[in-house]
This record gives sequence, C-alpha cells and structure tokens, in this order.
Amino acid sequence: MSTDSTPRVLSIQSHVVHGYVGNKSAVFPLQVLGFEVDAINTVQFSTHTGYKHVKGTILKNEEMAELMEGLALNEVDYYTHFLTGYSRSPDSLKQIASIITKLKQKNQNLIYVCDPVMGDNGKMYVPDEVLPVYRDILVPLADILTPNQFEAEQITGLTMNDLDGALKIIDALHGKGVKTVVLSSTDLGDEENMIGIASNKDSCYKIVIPKFGATFTGTGDLFAALFMAWSHKTNKNLKLTLEKTIATLQHIVKDTFDKARAVQPTGKVSSALIELRLVQNKTTIEDPKITIEATKIKG
Repeated sequence: MSTDSTPRVLSIQSHVVHGYVGNKSAVFPLQVLGFEVDAINTVQFSTHTGYKHVKGTILKNEEMAELMEGLALNEVDYYTHFLTGYSRSPDSLKQIASIITKLKQKNQNLIYVCDPVMGDNGKMYVPDEVLPVYRDILVPLADILTPNQFEAEQITGLTMNDLDGALKIIDALHGKGVKTVVLSSTDLGDEENMIGIASNKDSCYKIVIPKFGATFTGTGDLFAALFMAWSHKTNKNLKLTLEKTIATLQHIVKDTFDKARAVQPTGKVSSALIELRLVQNKTTIEDPKITIEATKIKG
C-alpha cells in the first residue's frame, strides 16, 4: 500500500512510438497534474492507425497477466484510480474486469474511469463482440464513464436526437451503476459547435465545444485522463471538472490546428501535422484558463 497521499493510477491503453494517442496522450498530462502513473500498453504501434503505414505488436493476454502478477508479487499494485481506453479484444476486456475486481479488493475506494472506445460517426472501429463486454461487464464496474454519442447509443440501445434523448441515455447509464456519466461529444450542437454533457445523478451540465476544421486523434484519451484528474483535484466538483477539462482540450486543439495551418494553409491537414501538442502546452495542462462555462440543465 502507498504511504503518501499522491494519487496513483494504473492506465491500460494503447501506445504509439510517434504521436499522441492512448497512454501517450494520457500519461504526460496525468503526471503534470500530480499523478503517479503505471502504464500497461495493450499495443505498441509505430503510429496511430490514421497513418498510411502502421507497424507494431499487440500485448497477449498472458503477457498482461504476467505484468499484473509481477506488480502483485512486489506489493506495488495499490492504486487510487484505474483508467482504460482502446482495446480490440473481448477477452482482453474481460481480463481488465478481473483486474478491477482485484484492485478494488486492495482499495475499495478505487475510482475506475472507463473510456469505452468503440467507434464514432455512426460506425464501429472495433469488433462487434466488444460491445456486449462493455455493456454487460465493464460499464457496471465504472465510476466514471466517458463515451462519445455513438458509443453511448450502442451501450444503451437508445438514440440521441435531442437533449431529452441525451438525458434518457445518461439515466440508462446511471441505471447500470455508473456514478458519473460524461458524453465527451455529441452532435446536438450546430455546424460550428459540439455539445458535451456531464451528469452525476445529483446534477447535470452541458458545455459548448467549438469545432475545428480537422479530425484529431487522441482527444478522447486526453479527455478521459483530464476529467479523471480534475475530478480528483476539485473534489468531484462536476461543473468545474468539465470546464477545466474542456478549457485544456480546446487550448491544445486550437494551438495544434493553428500551427498545422501555418505549415499547410489549405486542404486536409496531414496526420503528422495534427499530433496533439501536449509538451508545448504543459503550462495550460497545469493551470487551464476557463473560457467556456458549463450550464446546469438538471439538478
């Protein structure tokens, strides 16, 4: 068991050698915000899959089990937080569920943050067999859940056409046992803005998120990590956590986009130019300036 009050997180996600997705997107911001981070990489790829060529390896289930066994044997498997992201394997997700159970035996106050990465914009980019494992096994174990609109619809079987539909989906996810539900992005805004929604049963807030003319990779991973960190740092102040998370994301995305456009003024921006500028925005990660306030919609 840890002897100090530093929050300790185990993060099981993908890893890329170049760029920022999965653990590469989550670990640095968490460390900057004062977390000790132990990371297990479910894959080790050269880049994210948006590039033309992707090379690398996938962590086998027995290898993950071996790593966890090593942590347990050395008695360094005490965590305050557990974060999971992209996984293509139903068996791997079931293994993660058993890891959560063991970690909660060590610390019953462990906070599990689940980013159920399955797809976006109406299509799945993981095997269909992953969905029931999230829906029936992992989501009920989650303290904080950060799906996008498509993922939330898949998990609940409900459709989100308006704010009322979004609230029905959030209620359904609370009904599965999730304490805090955060819809990281929805299509409920307009051409220029997305809407994010966060709910903790007692209250619910929405926030307007301006869009940029590019598709960024790793923002969902960053969102989940930031939301977890600020939830801890604000003592679960939902409004402030949502505002700090979005303020950080928006600053990083705008800076990344502006720098990319300075190099490539027109056309679709190349993947290499819009890798999130995390290191360059360390001061923003530490102390984001809130420019967009969240609005209470319930509670």
